[in-house]
Amino acid sequence: METSSQQENSNPNNVTGSCLLDLLRADNSTSWSCRSRTSSTGPQGKLEGLLSQSGNRVCADCGSPDPKWVSTSLGVFICIKCSGIHRSLGVHISKVVSVKLDEWTDEQVDCLADMGGNTAANLKYEAFIPEHLEKPKPDSSIEERSDFIRRKYELQQFLYSDSEMSCPYPPYPRMSSSSSHCSSSSSSANERKLNEKQQNCIGIHGLGQAFRNSWRRKESEQKSTKKNNTTAGMIEFIGLIKVNVVRGTNLAVRDVMTSDPYVIISLGNQSVKTRVIKNNLNPVWNERLMLSIPEHIPPLKLLVYDKDTFSTDDFMGEAEIDIQALVSAAKAYENSTINESTQLGKWIASKDNTLQKDSVITLLDGKVKQEIILRLQNVERGILEIELECVPLSQ
Repeated sequence: METSSQQENSNPNNVTGSCLLDLLRADNSTSWSCRSRTSSTGPQGKLEGLLSQSGNRVCADCGSPDPKWVSTSLGVFICIKCSGIHRSLGVHISKVVSVKLDEWTDEQVDCLADMGGNTAANLKYEAFIPEHLEKPKPDSSIEERSDFIRRKYELQQFLYSDSEMSCPYPPYPRMSSSSSHCSSSSSSANERKLNEKQQNCIGIHGLGQAFRNSWRRKESEQKSTKKNNTTAGMIEFIGLIKVNVVRGTNLAVRDVMTSDPYVIISLGNQSVKTRVIKNNLNPVWNERLMLSIPEHIPPLKLLVYDKDTFSTDDFMGEAEIDIQALVSAAKAYENSTINESTQLGKWIASKDNTLQKDSVITLLDGKVKQEIILRLQNVERGILEIELECVPLSQ
């Protein structure tokens, strides 16, 4: 990253502005303090009401008090430590949003309420926890949390049998008339039929009881694979970055005369993507996405693709952003007493980077933000405009 600092050649990651330098000198701690935010009315009030319910007052996965994050796809309130592991599962399993930082609609809150909160979710996902396996506690390690959360939601090892829930031939005798015929048969032929039908239901509806009967036996075989899969979940996070993908301009043509563009954003092992906008070379997304910032900060990568229905999506360019300066500015601000809006630093555009114009890091309304306009690389043309906001874990 290039800056306008007088020490540009000796340290290219410095950002300009005496304000930021003064703040950094005063930064005696790497931890970020909590800054209170005023709760909004409407959907936010309903959300606070859900949080006040007994089951939602603690994290669904580790029991930490006062959770500030929600998995909207699973319907659970979770703490900041568990939220990082949920993100590493992928949005197809758990989509994580903030109670305070994200904007909620009445419909979203009502949908969350209909899911029943932590109590209902844990009745489902923690129906069967083996005696030798303990649920994480607030002081549990990242490794313990990651192992349990992946078992709970990704592998779904603690569910009641799928075959019991949806198969008309339960494996154990039931009192109901619909199951009495299956459970009362004593002939070997009927037993074989019953077993075949149960196996069909298991095959259709998922891992179910068959998986749980064998998971202890297979556990040792899965250790090496699971170690690689849980790497992202065992990373310590130092903050969050909110990425608003604003718009693209003059993007490359990939479908005869136009394209169907979308953007993939990645930070380390995490990735999120925008919606597809059809037939548009100047798409306006205005879509906000969020990623956790790991302790060792990698560059933020952006990839633009054209969505194709019957073939592989076409590449439309890429860009890379060093967010170290933004994170440093946010840390410094958290340990300062500055309240007024001010410029904290600047990233200077040049032929050696991807900036279309200079990018300024600002403090505005108590938020540390950076607006960036990028030239897409390895493509014939295209501009991408994004806005970044760095927030502490404590919010």
